[in-house]
Amino acid sequence: MTDLPFVLDAMTLDDIPAVMSIERRVFSSMWSSGIYRHELTANPWSHYRVLRPTRPDLPPILAYGGVWQMDRSAHIPTIATHPDYQGRGLGGYVLLHLLLLGEKLGCHEATLEVRASNHVAQRLYLRYGFEVVGIRYRYYNDNGEDALIMTRPSLVREELQMELRRLRPWLQARWANILQTEPH
Repeated sequence: MTDLPFVLDAMTLDDIPAVMSIERRVFSSMWSSGIYRHELTANPWSHYRVLRPTRPDLPPILAYGGVWQMDRSAHIPTIATHPDYQGRGLGGYVLLHLLLLGEKLGCHEATLEVRASNHVAQRLYLRYGFEVVGIRYRYYNDNGEDALIMTRPSLVREELQMELRRLRPWLQARWANILQTEPH
């Protein structure tokens, strides 16, 4: 089996333009480059990762996400996949790595908010152990949409690593097929 055509890496200030390119395409209410700059340079509790391709024929960033260490809770403020590569396992891969990072930071649970209308993201989070625990009414200021509060009640390193081991062969086979059949 071939290795994956991407690597997870720490987000840097140089990544912000590529991240913003994805932001503009996937979020109706997006963060600014200044927010990312602040998160990377001034927020000691934030940790951001990007999925970099190892091939030059792919976009510079395939997916990204962040985790805030909030006492014993890992809060995921943002996660996104390049729109041309959604549905190909990248979101789950980044999410599992963010959860592992949260566990490494000493967190025991994970939380996030997701648009009530974003059923694709909700299915991803449910697949990886999140549960709906509440609603933030009129949370999104672009249209007043509610956010579902979702929590994964435990972060156990061995369980997360097992989930990642189960995902990896599927990703390897899926991406080998994608790279053979799709023009870039």
